[in-house]
Amino acid sequence: MTTKPNSNDSPSGTGSNAPASKTWGGRFRDGPSEVMDQINPSIDFDQRFYAQDIAGSRAHAAMLVVQGVISDKDGADIARGLDQVEREIAEGRFTFSRALEDIHMNVESRLAELIGDAAGRMHTGRSRNDQVATDFKMWVRDAIDRLDDGLKALQAALIDQAEANADVVMPGFTHLQAAQPVTFGHHMMAYVEMIGRDRGRFTDCRARLNECPLGAAALAGTSFPIDREATATALGFDRPTANSLDSVSDRDFALEFLSTASITAMHLSRFSEEIVNWTSAQFNFISLSDAFTTGSSIMPQKRNPDAAELVRGKSGRVIGALTALLMMMKGLPLAFCKDMQEDKEPLFDAADTLDVCIAACVGMVIDMKANAPALKEAAQLGFATATDLADWLVRSLDMPFRNAHHVTGAVVKLAEDRGCRLDELDLPALQAIEPRITDAVYGVLDPARSVASRTSFGGTAPDNVKAAAAAARARFL
Repeated sequence: MTTKPNSNDSPSGTGSNAPASKTWGGRFRDGPSEVMDQINPSIDFDQRFYAQDIAGSRAHAAMLVVQGVISDKDGADIARGLDQVEREIAEGRFTFSRALEDIHMNVESRLAELIGDAAGRMHTGRSRNDQVATDFKMWVRDAIDRLDDGLKALQAALIDQAEANADVVMPGFTHLQAAQPVTFGHHMMAYVEMIGRDRGRFTDCRARLNECPLGAAALAGTSFPIDREATATALGFDRPTANSLDSVSDRDFALEFLSTASITAMHLSRFSEEIVNWTSAQFNFISLSDAFTTGSSIMPQKRNPDAAELVRGKSGRVIGALTALLMMMKGLPLAFCKDMQEDKEPLFDAADTLDVCIAACVGMVIDMKANAPALKEAAQLGFATATDLADWLVRSLDMPFRNAHHVTGAVVKLAEDRGCRLDELDLPALQAIEPRITDAVYGVLDPARSVASRTSFGGTAPDNVKAAAAAARARFL
């Protein structure tokens, strides 16, 4: 949408001598100050609600006709006029006015120009308080659906990588120190599970928000014989909200959306941190093409993982939006307060930011190539099969694990002193530490054999990874 608000139509140029607002001017003689005209309007950002706002008005007016509150002719004129307003906005032919404050009054004012006094009947039995809550819920609902599509695509890309690299051995880390060998595919599947939980949280959020505030009016309901069940159904809600006060003062749905978005952004940031590390010359685990990297203005050899770094950085904006909205809401009494106008810009920014971060991660996952030789070599460093040695001592020598842990520590110290890998230690050296060790021990010191042995449910064995990937396709895609 390319339409822009008209910033030159404010009635505030003469300060308090300006005419009062047509939105609420019956009670007021003079208009707002110039500063008030700067701080009060929300049309600069809530115009993003236009489709939801018009849908809500269309459903509300149709219900008023059925209930006999307005005439069939007025209802038909309202529906026809709203269709034209929606086309004008969608095609960029609509001029938004800051003097009309918000999307609701901008739509209603243009409707009045098109159909006359019937436009004023559209607002019967509702308030801007329940109207904005309805619009906002519908917008968040649409955002959740869009983000879920992106997260599903990310899972699909990760599963593809997992299947392609199910038997590619790499080091697994704790404390960013080599811990035990795993497979690259197993590592990818860890993020599939993370994103699955994110999608589940968004699904839960969507289910909880799917109650319709429309008809709660300003805070107390209305004396008109409205049918809130009808408007809720028409707008795709499960039911109307149960309490009119709560209906207009609730922003839990926005907070829950931002909480889920923040957790998701954190997951994307963790993944991006790994990409930043893995693409460095020191790791050399993966490579990215020119599509997701940039160069340096002074160092011609550089290939910088800027897409990953930007995702990592932008996660802070999403988390910041949650903090901002929590701080704004924490001291508000029931019901609606103008503070709540500040709920939209942070959420819009967070949704936009998360959307582009997901898209960037999908692109990077599809683009990245695992460097199998480098991953295999790294898996042999840091004595990563030490736990396999301890397990072998338990299984083969019936040694208590704590004793096996002690013996293995001594073997690791010897290898460290000699500057070699565990599998490079000769048998006499091992037997000097534990005489019962046989040459069968070398069968567990190879990283590939180590990962193949991890067959417990959820383990890193290649066959497990392939099975997990197939199961994930069925669960998530």
